Amino acid sequence: MASIRRPHSPAKQHLLRHHHPFATSSPPSSPLRHSSTSSSPRTHHHLAGGYPHPFLFFTRRPLPRFAAFFLLGSFLGLLHFLSHLPRQTPHLRPASSSPAVIPRHQLPIVRLNNDDDDDMNNNKLLVVVTPTRARAAQAYYLSRLGHTLRLVDPPLLWLVVEAGNPTPEAAAALRGTTVMHRYVGCCDKLNASSSGDADALRFRPHQMNAALELLENHRLDAIVYFADEEGVYSLDLFKRLRQVRRFGTWPVPVISEDRKDGVGMVLEGPVCKQNQVVGWHTSEHASKLRRFHVAMSGFAFNSTMLWDPRLRSHLAWNSIRHSDTAKQGYQATTFVEQLVEDESQMEGIPADCSQIMNWHVPAGSENLAYPRGWRVGTNLDVVIPLK
Repeated sequence: MASIRRPHSPAKQHLLRHHHPFATSSPPSSPLRHSSTSSSPRTHHHLAGGYPHPFLFFTRRPLPRFAAFFLLGSFLGLLHFLSHLPRQTPHLRPASSSPAVIPRHQLPIVRLNNDDDDDMNNNKLLVVVTPTRARAAQAYYLSRLGHTLRLVDPPLLWLVVEAGNPTPEAAAALRGTTVMHRYVGCCDKLNASSSGDADALRFRPHQMNAALELLENHRLDAIVYFADEEGVYSLDLFKRLRQVRRFGTWPVPVISEDRKDGVGMVLEGPVCKQNQVVGWHTSEHASKLRRFHVAMSGFAFNSTMLWDPRLRSHLAWNSIRHSDTAKQGYQATTFVEQLVEDESQMEGIPADCSQIMNWHVPAGSENLAYPRGWRVGTNLDVVIPLK
């Protein structure tokens, strides 16, 4: 049965056109009329005004609606995040006529135009190498030298090398000085622990070489100084050591018990003009075969010379070490010849080398023959009455 669609009356069409939300501005027409008049400008005008409201585009399509609310939520979350960031506001100080008080640790360091003061205040690391051996007076000598080193300005490292295995007595004496130290053993394969005092000098080159190996392996940039435990040292010596740039030397009185003239003391070291070495102090009994007349405790050098070939002497083609075959009295000059070529590469300290800063006592001299006037030739007879 055929169905017939009847158009609304003109009054009803007027109501629908003005009150229905989806009504168009043009009256409905038949398909024949729409196809015949679709190309006219009037029809285009009515079709352009016939689209629904733009908000309905978001209500009927889920994807644009999701995108719109996603961007809105992201924007609100970003604002919440930015509101909780710490604010860096400049510190405003009220203007005042009184000067500001600066803490002492923030004050700038003002140095005077004095080269000696600048060198003394240098914070160069000092490494003091001390060979030692187990004997009755070991704790006394280590304690005496340690209490001298504790008065030296840091940084300082005391490297003590034992001839044999380390002993608890020496370790306790070193801890009592409160000086930063390292206590190691040496020459255990040479049976140094069971040897007597007569063989003490035989192990000293090996002990000092063990200390040099530690410095070279750890690449410690420091000023190295060989300090015997029997020697006597002033604090001014360790202050002057920080002036050394490459190799420094100074005169040292050497006390000896092998002197036949009864003096028991000879001055060995450089003769300086300003800081330049121009000659040597020595005695007539000293051998002329020695190239440099220096004592073992009369020089110091920069540790970088141990591994930097550009700072060494041309004779040092290998590792710089003490020779265990050198005769007594030649160990110092044999070692110095590996560091410098001539006196032009030396630095005399202090200026003009005019100060005695330490006394060198030969190793193994337990009963010293002091210089004339320092000891009484005969024993004192004292009678103490009993009460």
